[in-house]
This record gives sequence, structure tokens and C-alpha cells, in this order.
Amino acid sequence: MHNKYILSIDQGTTSSRAIVFTHSGSMAGIAQKEFKQIFPKPGWVEHDPNEIWSSQFQVLNEALDNAGIGAEDLTAIGITNQRETAVVWDRQTGLPLCNAIVWQDRRTAGICDDLKAKGYEEMIRDKTGLVIDAYFSATKWKWILENVPGARDKARSGDLAVGTVDSWLIWNLTGGRVHVTDVTNASRTMLYNINTLSWDPELLELFGIPENALPDVRSSSEVYGETSDGILSTAVPIAGIAGDQQAATFGQMCMSPGTVKCTYGTGCFILCNTGDKPVLSGNSLLTTIAWQIEGKTTYALEGSIFIGGAVIQWLRDGLGLIKQSAEVEQLAESVKDNGGVYFVPAFTGLGAPHWDPYARGMIAGLTRGVTAGHIARAALESIAFQVNDVMHAMEDDAGINIRELKVDGGAVVNNLLMQFQSDLLGIPVIRPKTIETTALGAAYLAGLAVNYWSTIEEISEQWAMDRTFIRDISEKNQKELKDGWHRAISRAKNWDH
Repeated sequence: MHNKYILSIDQGTTSSRAIVFTHSGSMAGIAQKEFKQIFPKPGWVEHDPNEIWSSQFQVLNEALDNAGIGAEDLTAIGITNQRETAVVWDRQTGLPLCNAIVWQDRRTAGICDDLKAKGYEEMIRDKTGLVIDAYFSATKWKWILENVPGARDKARSGDLAVGTVDSWLIWNLTGGRVHVTDVTNASRTMLYNINTLSWDPELLELFGIPENALPDVRSSSEVYGETSDGILSTAVPIAGIAGDQQAATFGQMCMSPGTVKCTYGTGCFILCNTGDKPVLSGNSLLTTIAWQIEGKTTYALEGSIFIGGAVIQWLRDGLGLIKQSAEVEQLAESVKDNGGVYFVPAFTGLGAPHWDPYARGMIAGLTRGVTAGHIARAALESIAFQVNDVMHAMEDDAGINIRELKVDGGAVVNNLLMQFQSDLLGIPVIRPKTIETTALGAAYLAGLAVNYWSTIEEISEQWAMDRTFIRDISEKNQKELKDGWHRAISRAKNWDH
């Protein structure tokens, strides 16, 4: 068994990746491919589901080649994915009816406003742990059923399949034999009751989603099926699924209540383990399922920040301030501070704890003395400011003092950002040796299901620290920075309404 490997599929918002992991949790091979982001109208974000699948299929095989192994060397496959992105396809042909509507897409904000006006907020929050927002899958599927020609007819005839990206990948990996999701992805749809652990009939009726189109909901660690002929050279069990943020929380070994991680990716996502009972938020955070293993469900509080690393991509692609994302740290370090500049990256509204779909991006405090370095620094700092807002809301909700923050994701290699994060929070920020914790979490879930690893305790021993960042500014300076941020964000709110 120890000579075998686990393949982790990590299907993200801007790229598809595959990573081969060894029994010790180290990476043996990796492959990645970016795919097209489609913006048909302001506030709309789409992906081509066929390109998601083709890019994922390509890197699947490349990762095996890069590891120097074949499919026969794999014990299992784990899947982690961008969450809330809504895919709809034909069960007969396996072809998507339209582009996937991405989690960042705001086209259904009006539907959400209508639901709020009709007084559904409390009912939806009690059942799903979620706030009413265009972020989640239910309003996206509703929009597709009402706006894509033929979608409603296929739903009536039973030929329609709807799912999040994990379901779409498994459908393709198994040759259309298996239509499943796991509890973590289901809990992000606004259709799944996190108390009864089932699709909720009242919510299905409210959004007009037929239950027969939805995937079966399973645990996060079990064998769902095998890859079909033509995918790999031999059939391999698919044995783990978790939405990307839950997978990262598992990969970071946040196993006890009160442990917290933040993933710095396209967005930033902070999860706090709350144990075996859902904790409802008084600060507009989300209550979500962290994972379910062997019948035991673990819950979490989550704060979702829509624009994290994406603000650096915008500096690169939108403004042309940098040629590669990695250059932002050097540019930001060309100035000693932000020079009074604050950047609110509300390109697609604001997530937790503000939940304002009508907020828009803003750079405040500009003077003639401001340079590209100040803007780069303000962009980096905006990521940490948003994380700070969520962390304080989380402490209020959970009734705890968070003692440390574990971090992962692509942006955590940026030492300036990590140091500024610790400066704002006033607690240690801990970066692990393996920052690919999302993919690692999916590998762990799959490996547990097939006894590749025997216990969570065995896995926990693999977690290792790379560096800890400790606060290095005065409380006075900290307060001044936060006050400036709060002034800036108040001006960005409700801009487009």
C-alpha cells in the first residue's frame, strides 16, 4: 500500500490541477492548466463546463506522467472543487445546456432581493445556515431553468442533471454512470437542510428545482464509483469529495472546535471548526458542513471573501502594473507604507460580514504623491483587511478568542502579506510546509476511505510548519490602519443601487 499513490483533482476557479501524493503526504507530481474566464455582461461570470472537463482530463494524465507512474499505481482519487458554481447538463447526451454560472456571478441579485422582501431570510438561514445571496447555487439553477431554452422541458421529462463542479467531474469520470455530490458541496447550494442532512422539499419548491435532477448526497469519504474505460489505463476508485475550503480545512488538520484556517486563493475563505453541532451566526457568517466521515458530521463557521488573490490578477491583467503575480511583493515593498491609500476590491460586491452585492471596487486616498507601489501595497493590504473583518465576526459568533490562524493557498508565499495579516490580527499566522492543503485534504479523505491511511491521527502527524509570523506594529498604528479601512469600505457600499 505504501508504494501506491493518491491522485487529487483540484478543480479551481481559474485553473484545473491534479496532484499525485505519496503516503507521507508529499507531492510526487503536479500539473496545472488555466482556463477561460467568461464575462458576458457586467457582474456576470461564466465557465465552459466542457473546458473545465477537458482541462481537468489533460492535467490528470500529465500529473501521472510527471510523477513517473501509471494509473495502476493509484489507490484512489480524491476531488476538491470550486463551490457554488452551477452546471446543468443533459442526462442523455452528457452535454451542458449552457455555460456554468460561476460562484462570483451576481446576475441573480434581484431574485435574492425578492426572496428577502418576501421574508424568507430566517427560514433559509435556519435550514441551510446560509444568507440569501447570489453566491449560492440555487438561484443560479433557477435562472438557468427560467432563461435557457429547453431547460424546463428537460427537467419535466427527467432528462436534466444539475450539479456543482464535483458532480460534473464525477459524471464525466464515470462515463455518466454516477451522479453524486457530498455533504460539503450540497451545504453550499441553499437547497440542502444541514439539520436533516437531506435536500429540503420546501426549498426545492421555492426555487423550482426538481429533486430528480439533483445528485445523490453522500459523505465526504467513501467510494462513489470507478473511472470508466478511456479515462485512465485502468479503473481507479473515486473515494473522496469536499468543496475546496472544507478540503483545505481538513488538509490543515483543523480537527478540534475553535481551530481556524484561511485559504488565500482567488477569494479568501476562513473556516472555524465548531464541532458536531451547527452554530448559527449573528454576524452574517455562514454555517456550513466541514465534512462527514463514517456517519459523523462536523460543522464550521465560514467567512467568504470574494476577491482575494484576484485583486493581484487585476493589477496584472487589468492595469498592467506587473507582468507576473509574483512581482507584486517587490513592487509593494518599494514604499514603506500605503501612503494613506486604501483599496476596496469589491469587483463583484462584498462577501462576509458585509454581504452587499451592490458594493463596487474603490481606491481611496489618492494624491499626486501616490505611486504604483502604493497601489500594489494597498491591494495586498486589502486582502488582509477583509480577513481581519471576518475573523472578528467569527470570534463573536463562536464565543471564543482565536489564538492562531493557519494559512494556505497561492498567496501565502507572499511574506509581506502574511506579516501584515499578523500585524492586523495581533495573533500568530502559521504557514505550513505544504501549502497545497486543498488538494492534500481531498487526498486524505480519499485515502481514509480505502484504508490507505488508517486514522486521522496518523495523518495529523504529517502536518509541519514552515514559518510563523508575529505582530510587529504598535496598537496605535494598528488602530489607524483599521480606521482608514473602515472609512474606505463605508464609501464603497451600496454603490451600484
